[in-house]
Amino acid sequence: MKKYIIFAISFLLLLSLFQVISGWFLTFMYTPDVTDAWNVSANLSSEVVIRSDNRNDLLTIFFAFLSAIIAYFISWKMTKN
Repeated sequence: MKKYIIFAISFLLLLSLFQVISGWFLTFMYTPDVTDAWNVSANLSSEVVIRSDNRNDLLTIFFAFLSAIIAYFISWKMTKN
């Protein structure tokens, strides 16, 4: 039971950390194209359409997998002693 609790806590902390770092990095690297947005703005509708980008799903799965691997080794190392 102790091993599972250590794994769960370390997994949640690592996944949260990776998601925050990923969001920070993606926000930092984003450069909007202002001139193209200004030219297209005249033809925009007044409705808001929310869509998802599938590239971020693969990145999320990768970070979850990486967090699980690291959390497993943390729980293995802490219960080994």
